[in-house]
Amino acid sequence: MSNRVKVEIFGQSYSLGGDLDEAYVQKLARYVDEKMRAVGEATQTVDTVRVAVLAAMAIADELHSGQQDTSHRDDALRERAQQCLTILERALKQTA
Repeated sequence: MSNRVKVEIFGQSYSLGGDLDEAYVQKLARYVDEKMRAVGEATQTVDTVRVAVLAAMAIADELHSGQQDTSHRDDALRERAQQCLTILERALKQTA
């Protein structure tokens, strides 16, 4: 089930095909557009390819940082769960 969604990113129109929800595709396109506009303004760059690469790097950094944060939280939760398990095992041994 493939549908076409028309989006505008950095002044260019694109017709995207896929199985994703149209509203979600529009949301992604708005996000990319916002990133590209922010990079364009911050760097005063008019080269669209350069702006796209810099925006992609910023988005990749956000993704990577989020993944690292999730990994650190997972490690902390795993450690805390192990501590709880140790306490529970000690308590069960004392009642046996």
